[in-house]
Parts: sequence; C-alpha cells; structure tokens
Amino acid sequence: MSFCGSYRHGDVEFLLKPIQVEPIRDVLEKERLIQSGARHYSEMLSPESLPSDRYLALFEAAYDANRDRMARDCLVLAALIARRRPQGITLVSLARAGTPLGVILKHLLERVIERSASHYSVSIIRDRGIDEVALAYILERGHEPESIVFLDGWTGKGVISRELEQAVAGYNRRHRVNLDGGLYVLSDLAGSAACAASTEDYLIPSSILNATVSGLVSRSVLNEAIGPGDFHGCVYYSEFAGQDRSRAFADGIVEAGVELAMRHGLPQALPVDVARVGAESRAFMLAAMALHEITDANLIKPGIGEATRVLLRRSPQRLILRDPGSPDVAHLVVLAGEKNVPITVDPSLPYQAVSLIRSGQDG
Repeated sequence: MSFCGSYRHGDVEFLLKPIQVEPIRDVLEKERLIQSGARHYSEMLSPESLPSDRYLALFEAAYDANRDRMARDCLVLAALIARRRPQGITLVSLARAGTPLGVILKHLLERVIERSASHYSVSIIRDRGIDEVALAYILERGHEPESIVFLDGWTGKGVISRELEQAVAGYNRRHRVNLDGGLYVLSDLAGSAACAASTEDYLIPSSILNATVSGLVSRSVLNEAIGPGDFHGCVYYSEFAGQDRSRAFADGIVEAGVELAMRHGLPQALPVDVARVGAESRAFMLAAMALHEITDANLIKPGIGEATRVLLRRSPQRLILRDPGSPDVAHLVVLAGEKNVPITVDPSLPYQAVSLIRSGQDG
C-alpha cells in the first residue's frame, strides 16, 4: 500500500512498506558488519535525530543562498523531461534523495509547462537493484513504460546510476517492456546520468537534512521484514512532524521556479561535457585510493551531497575540503567539529568536499 509521507496527497506516492527497525546505535559496529560482509547496509539503519538549532540555521542559510540556483536547475530539468516525454510523464524518484526533486518537478511541469505528471518514489539499493514490486505496481496502474523518468538529486561516483541501468535492463528482458533506465539528476558529478541540469558540485539544500526534508521517510530498507510481494521497507518518523521542512522546502523552490519562469521564461540547458566529467571522476577515484591507501571504492564519497550523508549516518575517517571558508561547506565543518572528524584542505580537489569512511579494520 502506498502513502504520501508528510507531503500533500497528489505530490507523491511512496511505494515503500512502513516497518519498525531497531537502529544500530554503534556506528563503528555497523561499519564492521557492512565491510566484513556480515550484513548488507540496506538491512540496517543508523538512528536519526533532529538537527540542532545551529545546524538548522545553516540549512536555512543554504536554502536562502541556493534557492534560485536550484529552482533554475529544476526548471531546466522539467523542460528537458517535457521534451523527451511528449506523450505522458511518470516521475519515479529514487528514495529518498530523489523525492524532494520529484515533488518540485511535478509542480513545475504542471504550473509552468502545463504538462500533467504522476510521481512515485521507489527504492533502489546498491548490489540489490531496484524494487521490482514497485515497478510492476506503476505499470499495472496503466502508466506507459515510455512515460517513466527516473530521478535522483545528484550522482557521486555514479554507483546508483549504473545500478539503475543494469537493474532496469534486466527487468526489461524478463518482462518484455522498454523502460528507459537512464537517470535524471540536478547535478551529475560522475558523468553517468542520462540527463542533468549541471555537473557542478554546489550545495543542493535538501542534501543537508535527512527525513525532515524528505517526507519524514527513512532511507529504504531490505531485510527479513520484507516479503516476496512487498515493497522495500522504510521507517516513517511521525515524531519529527513538528520540525518537518518537507512541504515548505518544496513549495519554496516551486515558487522561486514559477517566478523565474514568469520573469525570464524557461532557462536554456547549458552544454554538459559528460565525457570530461566521467574521466575526471575516474581519475580522482584512482588517485584518492592510491593516496589514502584505500582498496574499497565504497569508502570514498565525493561531492557535498555524499560527504554530508557520511557525516550524518556513517563513521567518517576524514573530511577533505577544497575551501573550508566556502558557505557551501559550512554545515560540513559544523558536523566534523561535532563528531571530531579531522579536516584536510586540498585546493586542487575537483569537488567542494569528499568524505572518507573509516575502514572496519581500523582500531
């Protein structure tokens, strides 16, 4: 059964099964379990807590500083989607970072481009693929395969975009359909998306918060509570309702987008050099693995969005910043200070931020 989280009915249908999950409070133990292969990351959740007043102030500052930039990129993405889906549009966001983007795009498509769109949010999990029960549900609702557009906020190393492409290709073969497995994002740092408004590592404000900007929904879960016919799971944090920013954030970006379109029309998409970005991403990963003596690429998280996720819910070993004085990384400096994570400054960094995850073999 689908639900809308803390969003309005009609904004999104989460194709996720609300379940109870006992959080793993010992983050170092969680890392040991993941890195040893004893448990998959999707089987566990770290506890989520409300942000401090200081951190929330940084979110508000990031929103004020980057609202128009994000609104412009959302307009670019909405126009590209409308052009590439002339018959119908079914937005399928990848829970959970893709969900705020999908809500915003649905409203911009309807209010600015005058195209109706349905919006679902589904789970995709590294090494385990996309939720095929959710895909079947969407198709059974009568949405044409050619109308589907997969959304996420950004790419880091391109792991999820490649996972999506492979999972959808397999689904197409088995079910004889023709879904487009390309990923649409605001910012493509890996050069792996099918469509992106930008390739710059800028602060997408929704990347700063967890559930309270994503409909009060957790990261998706795939454990023993999920049966063969179930959607992948999630935790719904109803206790955070008083601090929820999900609707207000999406509404603010939509209003900024509508105003920009009224004043200047739809912005033109800037050229994206996917080959250059992809080559830069691969070169950085090889160099970083050698420099930091890391053999598991999953322990390196490039870009502001991915670096933030590490500091919020993983066990960070080090934070690397291009310019620690940049407002775009102010929240990362605060998080690093709260968690006693050392910061290295590297002016040559191709991204604004990179987080290294502590190896489970470390003491």
